Amino acid sequence: MNIVAEHKISGEPIDTKAKRPVRPVLWFIIVGTLLGALVGGLVWFNYFRGQMIKQFFANNKPPPTAVSAAEAKSEVVPNLLTAVGGLAAVHQVDVTADVNGRVTEIKFEPGAHVEAGMPLVQLFDAPEQGDLANFKAQATGAQLSLDRAKQLASRQFGPQSTVDSAQAVYDQALAGISKTEALISQKLVRAPFSGDLGVRKVEVGQYLTAGTAIVSLTDLSVLWANFTVTEKDSGNLRVGQPVRLKVDAYPGRTFDAKITTIEPQIATDTRNIRVQATVSNPEKILKPGMFVTTTVVLPDKPAVVTVPETAVDYTLYGDSVFVITEKKEEDGKTSLSAVRTFVQTGNRVDGRAEIIKGLKPGDKVVAVGQLKLQSGSAVSISTDPAPTIPAQPPRY
Repeated sequence: MNIVAEHKISGEPIDTKAKRPVRPVLWFIIVGTLLGALVGGLVWFNYFRGQMIKQFFANNKPPPTAVSAAEAKSEVVPNLLTAVGGLAAVHQVDVTADVNGRVTEIKFEPGAHVEAGMPLVQLFDAPEQGDLANFKAQATGAQLSLDRAKQLASRQFGPQSTVDSAQAVYDQALAGISKTEALISQKLVRAPFSGDLGVRKVEVGQYLTAGTAIVSLTDLSVLWANFTVTEKDSGNLRVGQPVRLKVDAYPGRTFDAKITTIEPQIATDTRNIRVQATVSNPEKILKPGMFVTTTVVLPDKPAVVTVPETAVDYTLYGDSVFVITEKKEEDGKTSLSAVRTFVQTGNRVDGRAEIIKGLKPGDKVVAVGQLKLQSGSAVSISTDPAPTIPAQPPRY
């Protein structure tokens, strides 16, 4: 029996149902539902996290920052003009010889104090001493001849011309004596004024030429302080104004001086004017050449508002201070906060800064601790004593 096979009939049983593939639309619905659920979960999580963070910071306020406070005061600030300069001796010179000669004796000790006219160095003067003896002998003989000529002339035994010739010879001998004595005095070098000697620069037997430095001589009793000020400040200077001097060699010590000279001309290259003050130096601790900081005391200005210098925050954006303000909370309690306030500052004197604009007397400001603050930060006034103002760094 022949069975005819059809090309559409498979080898499976006739009653088995054919499997149909899932439609693509159903897959898109499932994937879209999962993605929507995932995105919704992420959005809800971010919202929930933000609310929790907000609630945490709202209920967890940081404690107030402890700061030291100071009160703005209205006071008269000294009107000072500060400049820098140097010290110079009123009398200072390098002792030299007037003539050439060989050193035969040194009559001083280096660093000693000498009085005016005290011998310092003796040069070889034997030839001059011989000439002096010769002229003295000539003067003696000339004087005897002159006396005899005068006696004879008085008795009409001699002419007046003989007297005149004898007088001329005698005068020449005296002139020779004076000249030789002057040469001998040049060979003995003396101190031109009283003062302190420096380091010796010559030795016995050394041949000196005129002008060779022998030793320095300085009068330390009175010194000059030379400094310059700008053309703008020159109008405030007067002769006799007090000046305070400070030197690095004696920190913390002030020396009093007075303006004695003001240069009548202003330098055309720098537009500065030179000022000279005189300072007494009885202890002789100030030395010529020292670097000096000068402060001229000018007439007082009207009272201004001042705060401790540490209270001012100096930045490129402007000077500011933190003003302490009081405010009442919802629970009725009073709290303190620090608000940054920009101010216009002036001079700084003795650890206090002038506030030209931005504060009024009685305002409380943060003196120490503002580096930890932001504008509006809660603060509490510390009971610890504030550091000394101005704070001096330790010296090693």
